[in-house]
Amino acid sequence: MTSGRWRPLLDGALAEAATVRGGRVVSYIPALASADPGLLAVAMVAPDGEADAAGDRNVFFPLMSAAKPFVYALALAEHGFAKVQEHVGTEPSGAPFDSTVVRGGSGTPFNAMTNIGAIVTTSLVRGGVLEFLGRCAGRPLEVDAAVLDSQRRTGDRNKALAYLAHGHGSLVGDPAEAVDRYFTQCAARVTVTDLARMAATLAGGGKLPGTGERLIEARVARTVLAVMTTCGMYQASGAWLVHAGLPAKSGVSGCLAAALPGRLGIAAYSPPVDEHGNSVRAMAACAYLAQRLDLHLLDVPG
Repeated sequence: MTSGRWRPLLDGALAEAATVRGGRVVSYIPALASADPGLLAVAMVAPDGEADAAGDRNVFFPLMSAAKPFVYALALAEHGFAKVQEHVGTEPSGAPFDSTVVRGGSGTPFNAMTNIGAIVTTSLVRGGVLEFLGRCAGRPLEVDAAVLDSQRRTGDRNKALAYLAHGHGSLVGDPAEAVDRYFTQCAARVTVTDLARMAATLAGGGKLPGTGERLIEARVARTVLAVMTTCGMYQASGAWLVHAGLPAKSGVSGCLAAALPGRLGIAAYSPPVDEHGNSVRAMAACAYLAQRLDLHLLDVPG
């Protein structure tokens, strides 16, 4: 259900974000390089289904790394935390999202929010990823064929990460198949409202906003949100937690999903990203809403 009571807040977030300069549209994935750098959208969805969006709300964009929390949730649901932990950890890496760095001794990825960690979690999931992403978004999703093709043609580093993880024993099955499935989930197309609904599904403890349908077990949603809090913004995760105080996950397409447990899912989109792969204006929009609505996870009342 659409609500107008959030419109002044959303308009304020757009105005705040529009003042932010810097960042660049990614060029290493050709299909993303042509994105209009002026695009800007923001949306909010509550667990009860209340929703609203502003700006370029009808523009579609690929999830890219914003798909990672949901695939991690699928892996946890299928195998349980202990088993998944044998393949991918829950610690920040302090390294770029496409780093080859793994944990000493075990050789496993630090967490499921990095590329190598996400490719490993994808290998653990039996299938149905696109369907599950659509269920969390509240509607079936389609794959952006151009983005998928671009990743397949230029994603040599991710292909190398898959074989590295396989060599360490953390990736299950065929590395080529795992990385192609990873490319496919990254290419799933959403609008900013779709992404906010996905974030609200996590914020609601795994229940689809408005319907209450259980999509993710509560303990799994909690684990996913915890890893998003410490790792979801890559090398900027600490600064983001201090400034905005929300579990969040970014994607190099320029999208950002953030969730406050029990209260709200937020999403923003603007293509220019910083050196860490986080959208500069999406961060500004989400941080504005977090501050105006007192959403900081670590705030103490009074």
